[in-house]
Amino acid sequence: MNVKVKDLMVASVITTMPHKTVGHAQSIMAKNNIKSIPVVDNKKAVKGIITSTDLLENLSEATPVSHVMTKKVYTIPPYSDVHIAARIMRNHHINHIVVEDEQKIVGVLSAHDLLKLVEDHSFVMKNRPTPPKKKSNRV
Repeated sequence: MNVKVKDLMVASVITTMPHKTVGHAQSIMAKNNIKSIPVVDNKKAVKGIITSTDLLENLSEATPVSHVMTKKVYTIPPYSDVHIAARIMRNHHINHIVVEDEQKIVGVLSAHDLLKLVEDHSFVMKNRPTPPKKKSNRV
């Protein structure tokens, strides 16, 4: 499989800022049918990510995004193989990874995006090893 992150990522990234409210993030997610929003500063540097899971708590809509966002953001370059993104996501139990090129957000890749490979049958099943033949003791 030679599929790259850039082939599956969503390139039109919607971002928010740390001072924006949880209510604002919820409305963006609902309006755009998305499950995560990267949180950036005024220079567009990634400061965190807010996901639908972060919003499950009983929070005031006025709560700043910075209070609930996940600050540890995993990133990957767009030219990486998708299996690397899948391994990062599985090992760290995350569903979204930010795609960065030269420290700028160029996309987001989700577990849902990776499922497209399976759905489109874009993978090749490896054959099971052939069992060794039994030696005959005939004379």
